[in-house]
Amino acid sequence: MVFSSVIFIFAFLPLLCGLYFIANKSGRNYILLVFSLVFYAWGEPKIIVIMLIIVMLDYFMEAGLGVVYRQGSAYQKLLARILLAATLLSNVGLLVYYKYSVFFIENINHIFSQNISVPDIVLPIGISFFTFQSMSYVFDVYRKDVEAQYNPFYVLLYVSLFPQLVAGPIVRYKTVESEIADRRVTVTDITEGLERFIIGLAKKLVIANKTGELADLIYNGDFLSTPTMWLGTIAYTLQIYFDFSAYSDMAIGLGRIFGFHFEENFNFPYIAKSVTEFWRRWHISLSTWFRDYIYIPLGGNRCSAVRNVFNMLAVWLVTGFWHGASWNFILWGLYYFIFLFLEKYVFRKLLDKIPSFVSHIYTLLIVVFGWVLFRAETLIECKTYIKTMLVPSVSEDAWQYTAIYLEKYGLFLLLGLLFSMPVYPYAKKLMNQLLKRRYLLTKKALKYATLLALFYISVLYLVNSTYNPFIYFRF
Repeated sequence: MVFSSVIFIFAFLPLLCGLYFIANKSGRNYILLVFSLVFYAWGEPKIIVIMLIIVMLDYFMEAGLGVVYRQGSAYQKLLARILLAATLLSNVGLLVYYKYSVFFIENINHIFSQNISVPDIVLPIGISFFTFQSMSYVFDVYRKDVEAQYNPFYVLLYVSLFPQLVAGPIVRYKTVESEIADRRVTVTDITEGLERFIIGLAKKLVIANKTGELADLIYNGDFLSTPTMWLGTIAYTLQIYFDFSAYSDMAIGLGRIFGFHFEENFNFPYIAKSVTEFWRRWHISLSTWFRDYIYIPLGGNRCSAVRNVFNMLAVWLVTGFWHGASWNFILWGLYYFIFLFLEKYVFRKLLDKIPSFVSHIYTLLIVVFGWVLFRAETLIECKTYIKTMLVPSVSEDAWQYTAIYLEKYGLFLLLGLLFSMPVYPYAKKLMNQLLKRRYLLTKKALKYATLLALFYISVLYLVNSTYNPFIYFRF
């Protein structure tokens, strides 16, 4: 089940809200838990077993850590490390089996001329997200950042909470620890949560889906040329941002409706003026996860330059491989490592001196070519796409195709370019300044009218289109 579906918007969510808000406080968590499990099991009920196994393993591990720390015995550190290692092995082992075993077997067969049978494995949706979320909880208990939770239902709800279950944001336990045990939902929570959800829904259905259609037409088509390839890559650049940030918007909004305050996951990354800044704005919850649980434990930047470069390389190899079992993703991680290394050690001072618009163009070009590598299915495809973009290949047909695509999708590209910048927050702030307290009713009327219009337009696109993928579901 996805947020941008008729069944979710007009059946699942209204039913959940109805039961949730008539229930007493003690029953609300159980209602959320049941609906979260139904949400995850909707497409394939069997795969829910994998998530339950991971949650229960981590629950017993963190409970064990809690007992070890409470007893304070002489073997405390050793036992804690054993439990942490067991957690890491069990979680990573399941993740490797379901996500990477086919990749490893295929490469072994190719490199060593073997004939090992390739298993038919169904990848559980969102396994990378809920595995990392569950592991972060055990790591935080190990580091004594949070107390061990002995109520298994609380732990299961934390991991399986449907807004962030299958595509993030990756929520730290300490962020929602108190809200799982006791939370109060206000009218402001509900209205602001609905606003955030509707904005995300519109971003997904109006911009992400339409730019995605264009990207697929060009990338999957038989006719490639320099102008169409650039157009398709710009479309994909917009699609992946609006697709993923829209999901995060909807997740944050849904969490808010039920009293949870998730942290932001995107902060207008395409306005960044360096690759370093881009990754501070893109998929913030994943970036901070790698920083806190891999980069800093390896030594971070509090070490020699050589060791710091090794730490960066390790993080970006894992980052690339996390995104998928493919050499393309590994190369994509190395690609960003190179530019982050250059920015930190080679031309850091240069970026501070050049004009802002130049550094902005430089960053966008790096990101755009990075998405080509991300979008391509194979390295050969990637080479073809980039060569087509860089080596002029133009014909009369190329311009005709480009004109046809622009005529059909130009408006959605324009909307994507416009709203990839902080236009909506600026317009909202400007309206608040212009319509002060004496125009409070007018301000609210304009706000609700805008949201209703966005919701109506989104529903029209939803019921009139069969194209509705979520890119990050495959991770």
